[in-house]
Amino acid sequence: MISADAAQPLDARLTDAVAAFNDEFFWSWVLIPLLVAVSLYITVRTGAVQIRMLPEMFRVLRSRPEIAPDGKRAVSSLQAFMISAAARIGTGNIIGVSIAISLGGPGAVFWMWAMAIVVCAASFVESTVAQLYKVRDPAGYRGGPAYYIERGLGQKWAGVLFALTLIVTFPLVFNAVQSNTITNTIANSAEDLGSGTGLWMSALIGVLLVVLTALVIFGGVRRIANTAQALIPFFAALYVLLGLVVMALNWEAVPGMVALIFQHAFGVREFAAAGLGVVIIQGVRRGMFSNEAGLGSAPVAAASAAVSHPVKQGLVQTLGVYLDTLVVCSVTAFIILLGNPGTGDGQLEGDLTQFALQAALGPWALHLMTLIIFLVAFTSVLGNYYYGESNLEYLTTNERVLFGYKLVFLTATFLGALGSIDLIWTLADTTMGLMALVNLLALVPLTAVAARLLKDYVGQRREGIDPVFTRDRMPDLRGVECWGPEDALRPDESERSPA
Repeated sequence: MISADAAQPLDARLTDAVAAFNDEFFWSWVLIPLLVAVSLYITVRTGAVQIRMLPEMFRVLRSRPEIAPDGKRAVSSLQAFMISAAARIGTGNIIGVSIAISLGGPGAVFWMWAMAIVVCAASFVESTVAQLYKVRDPAGYRGGPAYYIERGLGQKWAGVLFALTLIVTFPLVFNAVQSNTITNTIANSAEDLGSGTGLWMSALIGVLLVVLTALVIFGGVRRIANTAQALIPFFAALYVLLGLVVMALNWEAVPGMVALIFQHAFGVREFAAAGLGVVIIQGVRRGMFSNEAGLGSAPVAAASAAVSHPVKQGLVQTLGVYLDTLVVCSVTAFIILLGNPGTGDGQLEGDLTQFALQAALGPWALHLMTLIIFLVAFTSVLGNYYYGESNLEYLTTNERVLFGYKLVFLTATFLGALGSIDLIWTLADTTMGLMALVNLLALVPLTAVAARLLKDYVGQRREGIDPVFTRDRMPDLRGVECWGPEDALRPDESERSPA
C-alpha cells in the first residue's frame, strides 16, 4: 500500500520538507535569535543611530553625485536608494505581508513593525561599510557584503560564499517569486473579466516580462536606476493613497483593527495554543523578505552611490527600511485587516490584498491592484538583476560570463511565471536565510569600523560642515580602494560639474 506521503506530488513533498527545516530549526533557533542579537548589539554600539539620526536621513537624500570615469554622472544617493527600494518594495510588501497574516494572524504585523525599528541598525552598518570598501567601476562604483567581507575581514572564501548565495537567491529564486506574482495577479484580473486562464496565459505573460526586462537590463545600471526612479514614487504614492481611501471608508473600524494587531501579538489565545512563536516568526521572516535589513542585498545598491562620506549612504538606506515596513507594509496590512479582520487561518494566501481591495472599493480595484503589483514586481526584477550582476562581477569580469548571466536571469524570469508559489516562497525563505547568516556574522566585527565612521561624520556635522571622508582620516584601515584625497569631491564641487 502506498502511504499518503508517498502519494503526494514531488513538489509538495519537497515544499513540506524545506518548510519543516525553515520553521522548526533554521529560522526559529538560528536566524531570528542571531538577527535580534546582532541588531541590538549594533544599536548599542552606534547609540541607536536608527532613531537619533532620523532627521539627518532626509537631509543627505538630496546630495548630488560626482562624475564617473566614463564621463557621465555617477549613480546618486537617491538613485542608489531607488535601486534598493526597487528590490525592497516588491512582493514582500504585498504578497509577503498577505502570507504573514494568513499564517501568523494580525499579530504578525506588530512584529514586522518592532523588528523593522531594531534591524534598521543592521541596515545602517551594512550599507556604511559597503560604501567604505566599494571598488571603482566604469559607471561609478560597485560593492556589497562580498567586497567588505574580503577587504574588511580578509576572508575571501566567505566573500565568495556570500556572492554565490546571493546569485542563487536574488536573480534566480527571488526573481521567480516576482514573475510568479505577476502571473497570478494578472490571471486573477483575467478571470474576473471572463477570460480563460491556464498554462498558455502564464507562458505569454512570461514572454512579455522577459522582453520588458531585457530592454532595461541591457542598458546597464544607469537605465535600471532611471527606471526605478521613474516608477517607484508613482506606484508607491498610488498604493499608499489607495490604503488611505480604504481607511477613510472604514474609519470607524480603524481603532479596533489596531487593537486587534496588538491583542494577537501578545494574546493569551496565541500563547496558550503555542502559536505565539508562529506569529513572531512569520512577522520577522516576511519583514526581512520585505525590508532586507541585515540580509546583505541593499548594501549592493548602497555601494553604487557617489557620496562624500560613507555614513551618508548608510543613513539613506536605513530610511529605506522605515519606508518599506512602516509605510508600505502597513498599508497592505490595513487593507487586508479592514477587509477581513478574521484573517489568519493558517492557509497560505498570497492574493489577500488584491481581493480585500476589491471588496473595499469595488471590482475596478482588483484591476488597479493588478497594475500596482505588476509595477512593484517588475521594478523588483530589475533590482534583483543588479544585485546578481554586481556579485558576479566580484567573481569574474569575463564579458561572456556576464552575458550568459543575463540569459540565465531572463530564463529564470520566464520559468518563475510557470512555477508553484508554495515551493518558490519556501525556497526563498531558505536561500534568504543563508544569505543573512553569512552577512550577520560579518557585521559583528565590522560594527566597530562603522561606529568610527559615524563618530567622524557627527564630529564634522557639529563643526557646521558637510562631512567629507578620505582614507587618511583612518590610515589604519586596510582594503580601502576608494576615498583617497583625490576622490574627495565636496557637494558644492559636484554642483559645478558638467551634467
